Parts: sequence; structure tokens; C-alpha cells
Amino acid sequence: LTGIPEVRPGDALRALLGDAVERAGGLEEGDVVVVAQKAVSKAEGRVEQADDYLAVVRREARAVRRERDDLIIAETEHGFVCASAGVDRSNTPGEGWVVLLPHDPDASARRLRSALRERFGLAPPVIVSDSFGRAWRQGTTDVAIGVAGLRPLLDLRGTRDARGYTLGSTIIAVADEL
Repeated sequence: LTGIPEVRPGDALRALLGDAVERAGGLEEGDVVVVAQKAVSKAEGRVEQADDYLAVVRREARAVRRERDDLIIAETEHGFVCASAGVDRSNTPGEGWVVLLPHDPDASARRLRSALRERFGLAPPVIVSDSFGRAWRQGTTDVAIGVAGLRPLLDLRGTRDARGYTLGSTIIAVADEL
């Protein structure tokens, strides 16, 4: 969707998103709306000034898994294992600010889905997405950290593949693929 301005703390993301959907011609059955975590976090006021970035990372971490210099791999209160406990210094309101993960990304997705239903009469699935690094590999990929209106996982355990092999641990992360 185009035309969404830089989201600031307290902005009505539901209105910004709805306006962008309207400019794009509305919603159709089968649409899925993916919203960047940072836009959600900013709109929900999950930004703060931080004199000590690493102190904020440690505060936001349920557990620190690895640490080297200023790199911390941590488990968040949500159970995500990611760099810096999801605390981000990019695209912030200004120098010395950080953006934190939403407290409840699933609830954030539910609220946005409800707002789309109210405005358009359709309630497409909504995914709140964040970029995660890939352990021991280069690059990042997006991960669904919040979901409303779709089953985020497809459990294929116990089914058979094309050669008759019974799948013992295959669970497809459908929301991440979207």
C-alpha cells in the first residue's frame, strides 16, 4: 500500500491503513494485510528515548541467550529469540530513540482487522511482521509476530508425502510465508 506517512506515536494506524486501502481500491476476498511491526509499535507509543541502548535491550529481554560486545541475542517476553530483544534504533522519531515490540502483537493484529471490518465490511487476515536475522547465515527475513484471522501454522505431522513417507515433524509456518 502506498501513501502511508511515517507513523508517529499516537497516530491512528487504523485510519492511515484504511485510507491506503481505499486509495488502492478497497479490499477483496482473499486479501491478506501485512503491517510492519515498527508502524504498529510507533502508533501504540512503544518508543522511548534511551541514553543506554543496551540497558533497554536487557530490560526488554526475558533471557539473554548470547552476548558479544554490543550484540545481544535475547528471548523476548513474547518468546521470540532475536537480536536486541526486538529493540530497534532505525527509523525512530529521532537521535537517541528506540522502538520496542508491541506488548501483544496478536491483539494489535485483531484491532486492525476489526477496524478494516468496520470500514470495509470485510475482515481480511492481518499479520504484524518484523524482520529477523537468520542464525549463522547472512540476510534477514520477515517473521509474523502477530496474527489475526488465519491459522499461522499448518501441522502436517502424521500425513504422508508423495512417496508414502509419514511426516513426523513438519509444521509449515503459513503466516511467515505470507
